[in-house]
Amino acid sequence: MKAVQIVSPNNLQVIDVEKPVIDEKNNVLVRMTAAGICGSDVGIYHGTNAAATYPRIIGHEMVGRVSQIGENVKNLKVGDRVIINQVTSCGHCYPCKIGRGNVCDNLKVRGVHIDGGYREFIAVPESDCYLLPASLSDEDAVMIEPTTIAIQSCTRAELGKDDMLLIYGAGALGSSILKIARQLCDHIIVADIVDAKLEEAKKNGAKYTINSLTENLEEKIKEYTFGHGTTVSIDASGTKDSLLTLLKITGNAGRVMTMGFSTAPVEANQFLITSKELDVRGSRLQNKMFGKAIEMINAGKLDLTGSISHTFPLTKAQDAFDFTDSRDPSIRKIVLTFDEFDNE
Repeated sequence: MKAVQIVSPNNLQVIDVEKPVIDEKNNVLVRMTAAGICGSDVGIYHGTNAAATYPRIIGHEMVGRVSQIGENVKNLKVGDRVIINQVTSCGHCYPCKIGRGNVCDNLKVRGVHIDGGYREFIAVPESDCYLLPASLSDEDAVMIEPTTIAIQSCTRAELGKDDMLLIYGAGALGSSILKIARQLCDHIIVADIVDAKLEEAKKNGAKYTINSLTENLEEKIKEYTFGHGTTVSIDASGTKDSLLTLLKITGNAGRVMTMGFSTAPVEANQFLITSKELDVRGSRLQNKMFGKAIEMINAGKLDLTGSISHTFPLTKAQDAFDFTDSRDPSIRKIVLTFDEFDNE
């Protein structure tokens, strides 16, 4: 079968690999139908993702149809449409024991540490498969995974009704966070440097927007938070100065969420953290949030349609990554499809 492998940084190849075989643990064989291209996939391709190992079949936004099941499978049948959990954990280390398997001491992420979904078939445990809502196409369903990342960040931030939230960055991550945050609190500020993204954020539930390139962020934050500063600030940009910026604009007793994965040193300020008694918290991946996302979709609280801007067949993955690198303004979300293969 065909697969897309990053052999080494900036070296993408379409290769032939053996079709996986189900066993007692990986007891469901899924025929892939759609796989998203995420910023972290681009980072692995370019060698800037510190967590990745090479060579690697990437892809962690994985949608497909059940092709074969083992004897011990209880809740799935051949033909079911599923999305696959990208997180694998050991279940017995300290983080796992306290219910935080997404930061397991032995964490293996599909598409990062172990092979992922840019291939025709993948064998996984039944427990890692989630039935897709009938309302979503396979391509749109790819967006469930980024949504789980957003749910995780809002959960880690303990976002509540009375919070004054800043989402710093209105790209794909910030937009996903906004979709979740608007259901938890009303006072949402979105900052970015692109007016078109800010206009879209306003349409999607932001109470205030700030162009941090042309406006004074600190002054606007004070204005929009009655002089206090935000109570929660989520960094959806991951720029070199974003942490320090959020430490400055977050008010006393606030929470600052960091989600970036750069290993480059960044500036912080101990006085800001201590004097305001800020909580600075990381949010990584997601901790069994697929069920929550799917519940929200089925309840009509979350609409993930219309987010996919471009599709490429799997064997044209190089073209897809080149197009991603072009930063064409029409790009929203790019998905690899598997229609070219007719395998069961």
